Amino acid sequence: MAWIALFVAGLFEVVWSFAMKQSAGFTRVGPSVVTIAAMVVSFALLAWSMRTLPLGTAYTIWTGIGAVGAFTLGILVLGESASPLRIAAALMIVGGLVLMKLSSPV
Repeated sequence: MAWIALFVAGLFEVVWSFAMKQSAGFTRVGPSVVTIAAMVVSFALLAWSMRTLPLGTAYTIWTGIGAVGAFTLGILVLGESASPLRIAAALMIVGGLVLMKLSSPV
C-alpha cells in the first residue's frame, strides 16, 4: 500500500508543479489554490509512505515521478522542447527509479 501512496504522491507533485506554473508566481487565485492543495496531499501521502519505505527510496521516487511528469507535461501541454538530450535525461531518471524500486527491501 505504501508504494501506491507514494505513486499517487508523485502524481500530486506533478499537479502542483504544473499548477504553480499556471499561477504566474501566485498572482492567479485558482491555480494558486490548486498548487497549495496538491502540495498538502502530495506531502501527506509521501509522509505516510515513509512510515514503511526507506527515506532515500521514497524521496527519490517521489521527486523522480514529479520531475519526469512535469517534464512530460511541459512538452505535451506547454510546448517545451523535446530534444533528444532532454528525452535521454528523462529516460535515465526513469531507469534510476526502476533500479531504486528493485533495490528496495520493502
